[in-house]
Order: sequence, then C-alpha cells, then structure tokens
Amino acid sequence: MAENCSHDCSSCGENCSSRDKKSLLKSPHQMSDIKKVIAVVSGKGGVGKSMTCALLAAAAQDKGQVTAVMDADITGPSIPKMFGVHERAMGSETGILPVVTEGGVQVMSMNVLLENEAEPVVWRGSLISGTVLQFWTDVIWTGVDVMFIDMPPGTGDVPLTVFQSIPVDGIVIVTTPQDLVGMIVQKAVNMAQMMNVPILGIVENMSYIKCPDCGRRISVFGESGVDALALEHGIPAVAKLPIDPELTKAADSGNIENLENNPLNGFLDKIIKQIKK
Repeated sequence: MAENCSHDCSSCGENCSSRDKKSLLKSPHQMSDIKKVIAVVSGKGGVGKSMTCALLAAAAQDKGQVTAVMDADITGPSIPKMFGVHERAMGSETGILPVVTEGGVQVMSMNVLLENEAEPVVWRGSLISGTVLQFWTDVIWTGVDVMFIDMPPGTGDVPLTVFQSIPVDGIVIVTTPQDLVGMIVQKAVNMAQMMNVPILGIVENMSYIKCPDCGRRISVFGESGVDALALEHGIPAVAKLPIDPELTKAADSGNIENLENNPLNGFLDKIIKQIKK
C-alpha cells in the first residue's frame, strides 16, 4: 500500500496491492457494443497525436472494421474537423448518438456538442474528466469493432480517468525525433506500466521529409531515435510518419478518410494483431 494512502482509488494512480483492478471500471451504455479500445497518447502537445488517431481510425474503417473515435481532448478537440464533421450530436432519453462521418466512423467530441465550434471550453479538471466518462457511459456506440480514444497530452486527470474507468486494451504512443522527447516518452511509458495498460506501438511523427527532386530522406529534427526507444521499452510496433503536405491538407480539409496510401495501414495491422480476442 502506498504511503499516506487515503483509500480513495478514484483519485490515485498508484498500482498498490490493495487496489481491485476491476473495481473502478465503468460499464458502457447498455445499448453499446464495443469490442476493442485503443488509446492514443503523447507526453506533450503538438506531436501529431490527433493526426495519428485519425489515420488509425480511417485505416481501420477502410479495412472493414466498424470504427469509432472518442475525442477525449475536451479543451482541444480536433477530430471532427479532420473528418469533415460539423453537425451536432443528437440524443434522446435513451442516450446520445455519435455523429457518423462520410466513411462510417462514429465520432463523439466536445465540438459536436457546442453551439459554436470556436467556443472555448474553460473548465476545471474534474468536470473535463466527468465529460470524458460520459462519452463512455451515456453515448450509444453501435457494433464497434475498434474504438480509438484521442487522449489529451500529458499524464493528468483525463488519462487517469480513462485508464481506471474504461477497459483499454492497449495504447499507442506518439512522439517526434527530438532528444527531449525521450524523457517525455518515458513518462508515458511509466504511466502505462503503473496503470497496467499494454503499450502496443509507438509512432514517430515528423520523422523525416522526402526531397521532391531526388527522393532522399532528410531528418529535419535530427536522426530518429524511435527504434532505440522501442527496443529499450519492449514496444513491439514502430511507425515513422514523414512531414507530408498531403497529410496536412487532408486533415485541414476534413478529408482524412479519403487520403490515398494511408501511411499507418501496416502499423494498424500489427497493433490489432496483438489484441485479437
């Protein structure tokens, strides 16, 4: 048992012997059907976590998986824009219905609940965490093969709530090539280990840029360290995303589902294979 234990596991991230691993898990809506849950995390913002999450969801849907995205980044929601979703979610006394993208991905995000997409969400942590939990308990997710949760950066209230309350099958860590990121990744790895959540893979975003003339790969932010990080922490799947204007254009225009040659297709296969049930 941790020193100075308050016996309130809901506000504690310690993995002590007195904790019942399943005691804090919340049941989804009684009409929901969700087979696999993968959280996409990063130790800091601005590394392309939401882009990675959107690409993974688009790839899964394209492969015939019924796919959903829970946008848990309440104060910085960007998933709806990437999928070209601007309508508001509907609901009834039974529950809330997610918005469905043109390609069939079910999406729930703070932005589909606001009157104005540009309206800021100025809330304290407990209210944000409670809203994320409601995305799990109050939303009716229909026949979902794989749900991706786009997490906010860092290791604060929302990640703690998600890992304790939702049966996450594994996480994907998103990073960039800078040396500083090694320390940030270590924090994410340590949190996953504390919460007993498997790490399925790591994506290094902005890994390189390809010269349009000669095709040579240029490491703009320094040489990649993702393979060494993966080896050090025993992470089985690795992907390296380039700096690609086409990716940015697809995300900004809401056409992430229509992107040709999704760069995370192969990576998706590797992480899904690890959690087949």
